[in-house]
Amino acid sequence: MKAIRKFTVRSVLPPELSAVGELVANLRWSWHEPTRKLLAHISPDDWEATTGDPIALLGAVSPDRLTQLAADEGFVAWANSLRDDLNRYLSEPRWYQAQEEPKPSSIGYFSPEFGIAAALPQYSGGLGILAGDHLKAASDLGVPIIGVGLFYRAGYFRQAISRDGWQQESYPVLDPDGLPLSVLRLADGSPAQVVLALPDDRALYARIWQAQVGRVKLLLLDTDIPDNDDDLRSVTDRLYGGGGEHRLLQELLLGIGGVRALKIYSELTETAEPEVFHTNEGHAGFQGLERICDLIGEGLSFDVALQVVRAGTVFTTHTPVPAGIDRFDASLVERYFSTDLLPGVDAHSVLALGNEIANGGVAGMFNMAVMGLRLAQRANGVSQLHGEVSRGMFAGLWPGFDQSEVPITSVTNGVHAPTWTDPLLIELAENKLGTSETATANWASPDVTDDDLWAVRNDMRRQLVFDARHRVTEAWLEQSPGSIPPAWYRGLLDPAVLTIGFARRVPTYKRLTLMLHDPVRLKSILLNPTQPVQLVIAGKSHPADEEGKRLIQKLVQFASDPEVRQRIVFLPNYDIGMAQKLYPGTDVWLNNPLRPLEACGTSGMKAALNGGLNLSILDGWWNEYYDGENGWAIPTADSVDTPEERDQLESEALYDLIEHQVAPRFYDRNAQGVPERWTQSIRHTLSTLSPSLSAERMVREYASRLYLPAAAAAHAVIDGDYSVAASLSEWKERERAAWPSVAVVHVESGGLDDTPQVGDELQVRARVNLGSLTPDDVSVQVVYGHTTNGDQLADARTVALSPAVLSTATTPITVVTPDGTAAHSDAEGLYGFSGTVVLEKAGSFGYTVRVVPRHENLASSAELGLIAAAR
Repeated sequence: MKAIRKFTVRSVLPPELSAVGELVANLRWSWHEPTRKLLAHISPDDWEATTGDPIALLGAVSPDRLTQLAADEGFVAWANSLRDDLNRYLSEPRWYQAQEEPKPSSIGYFSPEFGIAAALPQYSGGLGILAGDHLKAASDLGVPIIGVGLFYRAGYFRQAISRDGWQQESYPVLDPDGLPLSVLRLADGSPAQVVLALPDDRALYARIWQAQVGRVKLLLLDTDIPDNDDDLRSVTDRLYGGGGEHRLLQELLLGIGGVRALKIYSELTETAEPEVFHTNEGHAGFQGLERICDLIGEGLSFDVALQVVRAGTVFTTHTPVPAGIDRFDASLVERYFSTDLLPGVDAHSVLALGNEIANGGVAGMFNMAVMGLRLAQRANGVSQLHGEVSRGMFAGLWPGFDQSEVPITSVTNGVHAPTWTDPLLIELAENKLGTSETATANWASPDVTDDDLWAVRNDMRRQLVFDARHRVTEAWLEQSPGSIPPAWYRGLLDPAVLTIGFARRVPTYKRLTLMLHDPVRLKSILLNPTQPVQLVIAGKSHPADEEGKRLIQKLVQFASDPEVRQRIVFLPNYDIGMAQKLYPGTDVWLNNPLRPLEACGTSGMKAALNGGLNLSILDGWWNEYYDGENGWAIPTADSVDTPEERDQLESEALYDLIEHQVAPRFYDRNAQGVPERWTQSIRHTLSTLSPSLSAERMVREYASRLYLPAAAAAHAVIDGDYSVAASLSEWKERERAAWPSVAVVHVESGGLDDTPQVGDELQVRARVNLGSLTPDDVSVQVVYGHTTNGDQLADARTVALSPAVLSTATTPITVVTPDGTAAHSDAEGLYGFSGTVVLEKAGSFGYTVRVVPRHENLASSAELGLIAAAR
């Protein structure tokens, strides 16, 4: 019989094992290998059976075993030593503490999903894993982040594959008491809650769960509590589940409820409220509106409050695909904000922030990414190429500016090395290089021989093969209890064969089945008698994506062919636990998206951290890190006429690379059976990519390039009494009102001979109509560079022109600017500006003159989307 409800009963540890309880309570165990070794020692069989989940382990281990360990002085000392190490980790200054002031004392980090560990399944794919790695790296660096998300009772979904290859979803309900979570409680011991006012005089309540991720606190909001009506209890039922209104409720809770949870947490723990707010994608965009509401409550107007919020907000876009952005009917958004949800915040002001018409969107839709960009003074994509794509994707919000000047920068994602580096490679680094820090170890050292590298790579591949056999066997038994799994499962994959991995979400643009474009040729590659290849594949399709499911089915059916079924396998239910064997165990990581639709693609990074080579389209991170030695670039045929032709050409290129470059290099062995050329690439990959691909590098970039400037900007506009924010708001209003009159009326140049040469100086003079503005309000610039087709400027640079009295037929008029300085205009009301450009390069040269807003509190001259250029 089946239980109608289940819950977890936690073990009571003997007092001597209190250190074990402290270690388990902090998710640092998920990436700290010494702690994991201690936990495995408690009961190796139970540790394996619970897939490395400490809470499940302590629930499974017998009381007799705990009593035995409590009497073992060596084990107790071991646990106490690791507990002391954890306390030092939590308290000692780290990288961030050594950075110069001023720096934010707290940063709120919002994400709809967090992939911390398999024991806390609150993620669907790359965004969640990236968010988890961000928290872990922030912890290691001492960056004072507080994570904010939702607690989904059924997580994403559990995937099974039917006999005919169709994806089947199930949603096992999670018991928070069996997870590494605790309830945030008020001083009287009752659970802390946030509440949101809803239409029809209803209210949404959420409990606050907390997880300790090293030094970082993670807050997760949960609506499955008795205070809510039955339908509202399901708001946080599933990650990315439900229809439009369900998703809107989730995002209102994440953004508005998340800020309220932070305030409650800060008050209860007497810690600083965040000075900087970082939102991952538009899902959490409503956080900015809650902060505006708070400031309105202090007496500020909406627009003044907006200046304060913008200054302290960082927005990261993670998708180059418009379909990946959440959009809601504006009427639905208006309905929710025409309530007491945010007192003082007018619904029409909210709708204006999410209006996508300026970016070529549809009237009547509310765009969460557009709102995110309008609420943040600093924004970024997640690779250099994705930054370029994002600037083009959102260029309509900054009309008139070249795509390169759209104020969206890029911080390339990274991955958390201690989480994703296999213990076998860590052990090699400790034994041969004297360090467990594999991302910074000296892999070029002769202390690590080619034999050493090859031996550990063989061990990791063997580990993956055994794990794959176990997973398909378990999947069979789950679907057919009591039956005998097929005998050929025992020979699935070969630990000595070149292994290529492919695992990710399965939207169509990632092209799961590109490898199947020519099934006959793929079979010949897999079954090559002297240089065989095997493929290990995994991935989930969104439950509503029928086309993605068909791609999985097509691949599973191909892999079921008796001729090839021991050389290709699809592993069901891709998750962190699987990934931690899959990335290290593959010799080559395959990625073949439609360029440029891969924002970053961190799975290949994780393979590289383990010495795996990449075989990828030049998209995402690979576009900036491929160097010819760390893998192979699949040529892109993005100029052809049809998608079918593109797939054909790119699949043929993929086959050619595997047959003629990848496999021959792998199987070219010396007398000792070591592929010297291959191990050279392994060593190069570990030496050159590991530091750059680490999440620590990523978080350091966020801190130095975005968090610290955002905190400084917020401090500047707050300035004690918000007077700077009020002044900035007034200035922007005046700037926008006057801008239709701003124009470059006349441009002239001189100073060059008939044949200009490198080093000559071009003198530029311009007369400009500023309407009611003054020269202090603007920057008049000469923009110059090489000219291309259509007289477009390439690699354009700018030089600011200075106010000048230009000789005209009229008498100059002196105008006193707001700061008391004098500026001169002529009788026509035109101002003069002049400057010099040095001709630094030979070739075609062109220039123009433009006017843009100027203010010390702007992060970019493009920020207001105002520009007037010479015609």
